[in-house]
Amino acid sequence: MAANIPQRFTESDISDEAVRSTCDDASICKRFASSIGYWKDPYIQYFVRQTGERKAPEINRGYYGRVKGVNHLLDSFLKQTKCNCQVINLGAGLDTTFWRLKDEELLPRKYFEVDFPMVVSRKTLCIKTRAPLLKPIIETHSSDSILIDSHGLDSDRYSVIGADLRDLPVLEEKLKKCNLDTQLPVVLLAECVLVYMAPERSANLVRWAADTFQTAMFINYEQVNMADRFGQIMVENLQRRQCTLAGVEVCRSLETQKDRFLLNGWENASAVDMMSVYNSLPRDDVSRIEKLEFLDEKELLQQLLQHYCICWATKDSNNLGLADITF
Repeated sequence: MAANIPQRFTESDISDEAVRSTCDDASICKRFASSIGYWKDPYIQYFVRQTGERKAPEINRGYYGRVKGVNHLLDSFLKQTKCNCQVINLGAGLDTTFWRLKDEELLPRKYFEVDFPMVVSRKTLCIKTRAPLLKPIIETHSSDSILIDSHGLDSDRYSVIGADLRDLPVLEEKLKKCNLDTQLPVVLLAECVLVYMAPERSANLVRWAADTFQTAMFINYEQVNMADRFGQIMVENLQRRQCTLAGVEVCRSLETQKDRFLLNGWENASAVDMMSVYNSLPRDDVSRIEKLEFLDEKELLQQLLQHYCICWATKDSNNLGLADITF
């Protein structure tokens, strides 16, 4: 009988579901690290329950470097454009950056998030049912009603869109329906997103962004130096969870990371591993967080940080000085 049951789930379906599960992994790690004082995030508690399970100190410090590093580049772009710009967070998951920017008076003209429809449905339900999340959106909206349902959210300053980043015509259509202005400067964020796409797919996305916006920055956080044994172990661990790093060949080195942008329409590209980012962060704050937990194996932290990087690319037709943004 079993042989006659139709095949309902393809290998791609299973892989996509595994990728969606990484959203929970990252959110749980961020919730834990912020709860013990690595950084302040009063909003993540409304998206993620505290599990009670401790995360290893090197994981917490790794997320600290990730959050602080991405925020540094994003905030630099916002200040350089005087917030007269847009943010598109690709594969945003349960990210809370919109609320942080509002609190810090760094909100762009509009903040867009894109993720799988299933993730978006979950996020919009949290927003709709939790006043501390909904109130800041209402405060930045000019009319009485905000469009919010299981398919997404659209307000004057914030939109959450369900779309597959591999389907660029639909992605562009949905962004424009939420009033994306292709003439305004834009910064695109991607944290551990492109690595789950085949290289030609991520190249298409990167090229689309370069072709669509004349003044733009793309901030990409993901793995690097994946050809060595430590990198292979990382890949094998994910494969055991049926999570395939389809774009891992682009993660061979900092040079291959930059080339993805330089070969697809971007004027400038830089890349640094997370050890360099960690070492560039304000020493007083790093000293503070290093006192939160004892780290027994500093070599493990160094190995971990050397296998992640931030790559950022710019094109600057308005001569805003975007190429000067760095660590």
